[in-house]
Amino acid sequence: MSEHEGLQARLHSMEEALERIGTSFDERETCRELAGFLFRTLSDAAAVDLVGHGPRAREERVAVAGAAGLLEAAVDQSAPVVRALDRGHPLETWTGRVAGARAHLASVPLTGPDEVYGRLLVSRTRGDFSDHELAALHFAARLTAVHLRNARRLAATERTALDLQRALVAEPGRPHPNLEVASRYLPVGPRALVGGDWFETIRLHFGRTLLAIGDVMGHGLDAAVDMNAYRSVLREVASTDLAPHRVLRQLDALSAADESRRPATCLLVRIDPARAMAVYSSAGHLPPAVFTRDGVGELLDVPVGPPLGTGLGGYEALARPLSADQTLLLYTDGLVERRSEDIDTSLARLAALRLGTRSSLSEVVDAVCAGLDAQHAEDDVAVLAARLRPR
Repeated sequence: MSEHEGLQARLHSMEEALERIGTSFDERETCRELAGFLFRTLSDAAAVDLVGHGPRAREERVAVAGAAGLLEAAVDQSAPVVRALDRGHPLETWTGRVAGARAHLASVPLTGPDEVYGRLLVSRTRGDFSDHELAALHFAARLTAVHLRNARRLAATERTALDLQRALVAEPGRPHPNLEVASRYLPVGPRALVGGDWFETIRLHFGRTLLAIGDVMGHGLDAAVDMNAYRSVLREVASTDLAPHRVLRQLDALSAADESRRPATCLLVRIDPARAMAVYSSAGHLPPAVFTRDGVGELLDVPVGPPLGTGLGGYEALARPLSADQTLLLYTDGLVERRSEDIDTSLARLAALRLGTRSSLSEVVDAVCAGLDAQHAEDDVAVLAARLRPR
């Protein structure tokens, strides 16, 4: 092959690498794309070893393409990634024998400016690697390292966002001792952006407790910030001991005055254990469910007003008895909504759950999440359950 032809092949290989490698933010998928690309274009076998996080991180083989046996010599003879870098050899090549055949091998570390991600190993029996092919190998490895760096940065950002979400919603306020509560928050998917789902419990006078659950529209840190703002304003307004529908009016007016605030749905329930009574009011939220001791569920027909932040007001209240043998369930739309079905069908599936005689509220919440497959929901899921505690 002439020098011109070699250069043309090198450019073509680089263009294909740009197209084939890094199609997602998944580290292992990126490594599989790298190994597959090199197996199709330059080698008889390719493998990628990733180095985990932490001071005791170890190399792990995450991708193999082609005849894995041809890589045995590479594993035996190549230096570990960190040692190879310390010796100043970012790319190593050598010749060995595998199953009696002469094999040409290369090892390229996958590195960023301040981190070692792993290494690429390639092997082939047809001729040694040319300078252009080694340059293409090095380019593919550098390209992969860039994608790995971006994937890890994104993962770190998502972990921070998820930690923020959990810090905001995982620990609602403590209700009065005469009311038992249990809650659960499940983010959607393994690479979820933080959302606006939240719940809260607020102690009121005379042994009463106000339960709240809401969902700020959208995802991202802006939704989380607005969610925290709604919770803070709710605590302040609820301290005046207004009826739930009047609390929603105040929340709506205060939120509408802030043009940057995203609209949010919200459901309030004021529970009075002494009178065995619950008062409900809804701002665009899905209806609560009540389950009897024998597990039969019912959706309550609570009057629904507009979401908070619209400035429209118009909220009403519904008072219903709540006995000690009933369990109240509040939830966000991620628990029930599915794109492929009507919302009435989704809600009917919730009411049809038979929870049986479970002794603890945590078991009830677990049974609801399992019965509606909340782990695979299409949106964030927040659940808040409550039950009177006889005294």
